[in-house]
Amino acid sequence: MVEGMELLSDGEVNKQIEEMDESIYFSDVEKGEDNKLVDFVLVWEEKPSEPHWSENKKKRDIFLQNLESEGLEVESDGSGGLNTLRFLKIHAPMEVLRRYAEILKIRMPIKKFSAEMLHSESAEGAEMLEFKLSQLDGTTHEQVGSMIRIPLFSDVTDELKSWVEKFQEPFYPSEAVFHRGSNQYTAIYSRDKDYLFDHNDAKFFTPATRSRILEFLLKRKRFSEDQDDDFAFGINKLISDGVYLAAYPLHDGGIRSEGSQRKLLYDEWASLKQFWKYQPLDAVRDYYGVKMGLYFAWLGYYTFMLIPPSIVGIICFLYGVITYSTDIPIMDICGGSMANTTMCPICDEFCDYWKLEDACKMTQAKYFFDNGTTVFFAIFMSLWGVIFLEFWKRYSAEITHRWDVFGYDPEEEHPRPEYLAELRDVEERTINFITQTSEPKPPFWKMKLPGILISWTSVLMFIMLALITVIAIILYRMSMVAALAAVNDSTIKSNWSLFISMTGAGINLVLILIFNYIYEFLAFWLTEKELHRTQTSFDDALTLKIYLFQFVNYYVSIFYIAFVKGQFVGTPNKYIRFMDWRQEECSPGGCFIELCIQLAIIFMGKQFLLSIMEYYMPLMWKVFNMLKLAGWKSDETRKEEATPQYIKDFKLVEWGHQGLFYEYLEMVIQYGFITIFVCAFPLAPFFAFCNNVLELRLDAKKILVQHRRPIAQKVQSIGVWFDIMETLGRISIITNAFIIALTSEFIPKTLYRAVYSMDGSLTGYVDFTLSKFDPVDLDPASQANLTTAPAFCRYPDYKSSYEEENKYQNNAQFWHIWFARLLFVVIFENVVAITIMAIKLAIPDISAKLKYRIRREAYITKEIIIRTERMKTGANVRSKSDSAPTLNSPDIHSDAETTFTHRRQTGGGVEGGGGLERSSSTGDVKLIIKDEAGRS
Repeated sequence: MVEGMELLSDGEVNKQIEEMDESIYFSDVEKGEDNKLVDFVLVWEEKPSEPHWSENKKKRDIFLQNLESEGLEVESDGSGGLNTLRFLKIHAPMEVLRRYAEILKIRMPIKKFSAEMLHSESAEGAEMLEFKLSQLDGTTHEQVGSMIRIPLFSDVTDELKSWVEKFQEPFYPSEAVFHRGSNQYTAIYSRDKDYLFDHNDAKFFTPATRSRILEFLLKRKRFSEDQDDDFAFGINKLISDGVYLAAYPLHDGGIRSEGSQRKLLYDEWASLKQFWKYQPLDAVRDYYGVKMGLYFAWLGYYTFMLIPPSIVGIICFLYGVITYSTDIPIMDICGGSMANTTMCPICDEFCDYWKLEDACKMTQAKYFFDNGTTVFFAIFMSLWGVIFLEFWKRYSAEITHRWDVFGYDPEEEHPRPEYLAELRDVEERTINFITQTSEPKPPFWKMKLPGILISWTSVLMFIMLALITVIAIILYRMSMVAALAAVNDSTIKSNWSLFISMTGAGINLVLILIFNYIYEFLAFWLTEKELHRTQTSFDDALTLKIYLFQFVNYYVSIFYIAFVKGQFVGTPNKYIRFMDWRQEECSPGGCFIELCIQLAIIFMGKQFLLSIMEYYMPLMWKVFNMLKLAGWKSDETRKEEATPQYIKDFKLVEWGHQGLFYEYLEMVIQYGFITIFVCAFPLAPFFAFCNNVLELRLDAKKILVQHRRPIAQKVQSIGVWFDIMETLGRISIITNAFIIALTSEFIPKTLYRAVYSMDGSLTGYVDFTLSKFDPVDLDPASQANLTTAPAFCRYPDYKSSYEEENKYQNNAQFWHIWFARLLFVVIFENVVAITIMAIKLAIPDISAKLKYRIRREAYITKEIIIRTERMKTGANVRSKSDSAPTLNSPDIHSDAETTFTHRRQTGGGVEGGGGLERSSSTGDVKLIIKDEAGRS
């Protein structure tokens, strides 16, 4: 769905850089020097009266010295009047960026070499090449289909592609802002091969790449001279200890700053006016990093894929609206032959006998959602779920390849500062296998096991509390049935079921949101007690806890209505009771319409309320940050526009490690609603689509306007969320099968048509579903008034009549229908499961076109390196042509793929050690290298 967009051209970038806010550059640049962009900002409070002030100042000084020794340039804000707050601006010169791009093995775009340079005759001769490298800009020869052409088929295909491109044209963002272009070839950066890269390009190091390199340095530099303290390093530890208040990359201007990429994204990406256009994903990636870009790519893809189920769901709903007037059971209940049928009381003591015609409106409403298209829609959504995930694999492979994170291997993580703080008094140590540093070892019986037990027992307690909430809602419904039965108002009596269902669902929604809010704080505390060493491990455990609780909290009431309510009521002569209360029965329209109401209120109410909270909660934190700046006044007439950008950014809310967690959580909970219970509410995909169109733009606006710029992070997938959605897809097959079998009337109606109906229609179906009961046999605990009782009453079930010998027992129709229900579940699940397996086999995770492109790009990159090396050596290569490697020689592969060179210093090599140096940069993380004998 979403097309990648490139940033502005070089000329436009240079022009706009001149127009940018001066506060994003160093202020003390000497005349004739280039502007020094502020890449990172550190903030702390200068309070000499505090007891740890001198110790913290020493840590800051050492930390700053180590940053400067690495080549970074720093500048204090020098404003002095900013109350107790101090700001330190950091700039990374080109040499530092190049050095750490090589160390981190960052893939960077290579130059677009001219055909003349690449077609210079090689040592082997041009004839030995498999093909000419004439189309390096990704045009004609980059396409697999161009190599084998079938005249008629290829012409038709090209014509269709042309029409598709013309159709998509209006949906692209403005080319005046984001230029579309082909993906450049990239190679792992190496200073030895700097001729491959264009360092003079204003956007060679994107803002995301710069912030990633700066974060890498800030997380490694030491702040203590005590060499025995293995963990006295990293900005995260300094912030955790209160030495610094914040550390953040700087926005490149305000949302009204002409020439800033932030303003362009605000106007063309975050604006609701652009809701119908594709996202400029490459620009988002360049500004925020791969992790943020991948979230918005997934959200855009998910929103696009909701279009087919939205259309199908609307068609199914409209079918019910159009055909309900011709439905025979509805006509029988609403003024037909069964309208005056006397029904048994639906509650104890206060409820009276009632007419079946009172259920007319609820029966009509139920038919809108439970009609002949229900089974088709359930099958469609089950298949849609697997197609959605399979195509996401392919789409994410395309994106991760384009963004150079395909097959990305995450870096080794250091212990979390919070983890080290919890273990500060632990004396037992262990050696980390990777870094060979000493780490505290948490005592298993004293700390680890108790933390895990406390955590998971608390989780189970809150899950039980969510179940108790559902029981409370059930008791509320039961009491409301009796309360409304005592009201004489005809309007209330005719709509009592709708009123109880809606109010019960509304109360349930409020309790769900309150519980979620409380549990989130508890989940953080509990996960800390489990002593997770790394941030990734902590995040995974937190994700599991919060999603497990919210799964139960959101869905348990829906599961109850779908599969439990009305199934264990008993018969009027002996009701099954819970705490002396009769089991809750389905409303006159059946449990299906109640399920639909519950789904609609919780689903849409959650989306609406969470969107409001999600957008406005950061404003409260922004006010909190502004209170810290209350004492800053540099000029009485100074306007907000004149405030330096680093101060404006400090006022904003920190994004944090869990920033995207809540975005994914909200969408995955929504995904559960539109898959697990979708056959009960076919309009759910449509409402989800409408919500997501707004959610996408509001999320973009929230991140751009209300949050500090997040640190760019590299990821290769959406992580555990894909596994959760895959699990929900499997669950949805089972739940939809049982909803159709148990809650819907599809099975009884189909069986009645096929076996019991005389003419194959539904004439007499309503009478078929109702059993007869003699009021004299009524359960004594009901305390009903028998003086006004009719000769007999009816109740919905398949039982023998009071006139038969084995009265009120399950009749033949009961067993026949249950057999059909179970048979349907088995057939439905197996047919859908086999179809899903076939779809997964038919749709490979990575397209053949992408596999071909990856191999071709690797080959072209190697050829560029080889030929450029030959051009550099020139006459030397020709004079030694006898020893030059051929195309198929083994050394071509090894030479071409050389991406990082270990430089061996004189006398510094270790025999058999590959020339690795034993010392690290000054003030860096301690590096321990051992030889085979174990000597360090």
